[in-house]
Amino acid sequence: MYSADELLNKVNQCLEQLPYDRQPASLYEPIKYVLALGGKRIRPVLTLLAYNLFKEDPEQALMPAIGLETYHNFTLLHDDLMDNADMRRGHQTVHRKWDANTAILSGDNMLVLAFQHVAQCDERHLRDVLDLFTVTTLEIDEGQQYDMDFETRNDVTEDEYIEMIRLKTSVLLACALKTGAILADAPADDAQWLYRFGEQLGLAFQLQDDLLDVYGDPAVFGKAIGGDITSNKKTYMLINALARANDEQRKELMGWIEAKDFDRQQKIAAVTRLYNEIGIRQLCEEKIVHYFTECRNCLQKVGVPDERKQQLLDYTDGMMKRRK
Repeated sequence: MYSADELLNKVNQCLEQLPYDRQPASLYEPIKYVLALGGKRIRPVLTLLAYNLFKEDPEQALMPAIGLETYHNFTLLHDDLMDNADMRRGHQTVHRKWDANTAILSGDNMLVLAFQHVAQCDERHLRDVLDLFTVTTLEIDEGQQYDMDFETRNDVTEDEYIEMIRLKTSVLLACALKTGAILADAPADDAQWLYRFGEQLGLAFQLQDDLLDVYGDPAVFGKAIGGDITSNKKTYMLINALARANDEQRKELMGWIEAKDFDRQQKIAAVTRLYNEIGIRQLCEEKIVHYFTECRNCLQKVGVPDERKQQLLDYTDGMMKRRK
């Protein structure tokens, strides 16, 4: 079996060698730029780890894995445009380096390329793989729309939020794992347990992101903390704070949410203090443990020997150790 690091090297080598020989070059330069910015390549590595549970030649799943990574980066490119973000992974975003029209058109082309890469698999699996990928892309857009809708609401429930992050984040991890299983001729039950594993892992991962945005160390987390607080983003933290606050706490919290002019650090400190008073940190940590435990339980039900699961277990443990 291959280690996760060995599979990551295969992914990076393949991405570096992708030919972009169509014209005009100006359409493809932003795509090469985005894919060269790096990142953890979590989705393609999960695809190959899932394949390697059942078969020893993960190269057979490499192009579909590259397709999922291309699609993921397409979503980031469009997210950056929608958010009017200046930087991504320490570099200018595409719409800043070029312009908005270039970002839209190159992003659209990335989506097509993603489908083209995903389709480079054995004909026996093509229908199942494309059907799964198509549904996943629809669900991710649905999750993004829910997230946008939540911006103007202060009554978002925890259940609504969990469903939103399941669609926006979890289903692509789940798709990656199930794709690897399908391509490896895994039994249908095993493929579905791996999908469920990815779904639960994604929920834990996103909730940890919510937590670290408030309590993380910027040097470890990779970005400044408090961005969710200053933008009033409807996270697990804020939703539960609004639901559990007493009258006085809720009044103060709503004051910060409705404030148009504020000192950034003062708002972060005040809202964090309210989270501490209400017990939101512990609540979120318990929910993360719940979903991570659920995902491990799902992997236990996959019908391969435990020693073959160890690389996947170690890799997902590493995903969840972005500590404070």
